[in-house]
Amino acid sequence: MSTSPALRDPATPLWWGTIVLRWVTLAFALGALLVYRSGYDRPGLAWAAFGVMAAWSLVTTLTFARESLRLRSLVVADVVVTCGVMLTSQQVLSDQQFAETAPLVTTVWASVAPLTAGARFGAVGGVLAGLVMAVCTGLARLEFDLDVARDGVLLTASGLLIGITATTARRSQATLAQAMRTEAATAERERLARSIHDSVLQVLARVRRRGAELGGEAAELARLAGEQEIALRALVSTEPSGPAGGDADLRAALQLLATPSVQVSGPAGDVRLPATVVTELVAVAKEALSNVERHAGPAAKAWVLLEDLGEDVVLTIRDDGPGIPPGRLEAAEAEGHLGVAMSIRGRVNDLGGTSTLETAPGAGTEWELRVPRPRQRRRGSR
Repeated sequence: MSTSPALRDPATPLWWGTIVLRWVTLAFALGALLVYRSGYDRPGLAWAAFGVMAAWSLVTTLTFARESLRLRSLVVADVVVTCGVMLTSQQVLSDQQFAETAPLVTTVWASVAPLTAGARFGAVGGVLAGLVMAVCTGLARLEFDLDVARDGVLLTASGLLIGITATTARRSQATLAQAMRTEAATAERERLARSIHDSVLQVLARVRRRGAELGGEAAELARLAGEQEIALRALVSTEPSGPAGGDADLRAALQLLATPSVQVSGPAGDVRLPATVVTELVAVAKEALSNVERHAGPAAKAWVLLEDLGEDVVLTIRDDGPGIPPGRLEAAEAEGHLGVAMSIRGRVNDLGGTSTLETAPGAGTEWELRVPRPRQRRRGSR
């Protein structure tokens, strides 16, 4: 929610680890420079490369230490700068040092870039950065041998591990935050339910019973009180819809459609889907129930059944009305009445689902709407 403070990035300890590791490996690079400088073809260039490494270490420390400055572009630049410094080894190292497999100018300092990429982009970013660094290592050494392959595997694996760790930490934080919000909302609903049960619901129930006993105009008041009692009970016993762009509970949203003439049934647990999908399916159910009210008469009953099949969500809406005569829907569509074509079938088609209508004169009407669960929300990928 926009009113709540932003959560701290759970991957922050990984970022601090890369900062510390960068300075430790910089010190190692300085030691290697002091040991091998006498054999360099261009020692001045080696010192210049080390100066760039030190300056870049300072820049990344100041930026990666702050969550708001961990920009994608800066992480990409980290890989580019590291590769650029590494490639200066072709001009710095002598032929003898290449033959002796002397360390490159960057030495182990180059291993930090895949780690920052993994922390920022996840496993895929860490692997890609590791592969880029492996290729640059081969180019800097002017050959691809077993040592280069070993370094490439280590660089790629380190980026992969940090990426998996960062992604897991962020998902765990999101799951925990959702659980805390649900727990708080449940506690608040229970408090409201107790308060309302002790006052409003008892009054409505008394009006419904007494009005039914009196009959006449009071019976109409009893019917209205009964509808409001059901709607209010559903409201205080279900979870509110999530924020726009987030998740929502389809089961809870459909429960609000319950009336004395409409019975809603669903799984015991939440049926969470993207809020946009929930909005569309609730609109479809409302349109189908509106058709029942308009065409089946006030005495008709309707049943709404929600099934969560994992890969698919099935919504069935059935009534005991007179049914739809053959050809009536086609004639209505030809006359410009597009309620069924657009509000029901059109919405379900847009969600990638299918809609099946079974009806016959005197046999009522039954809609079966089957919508696939979006991949990122399927249980198997949570």
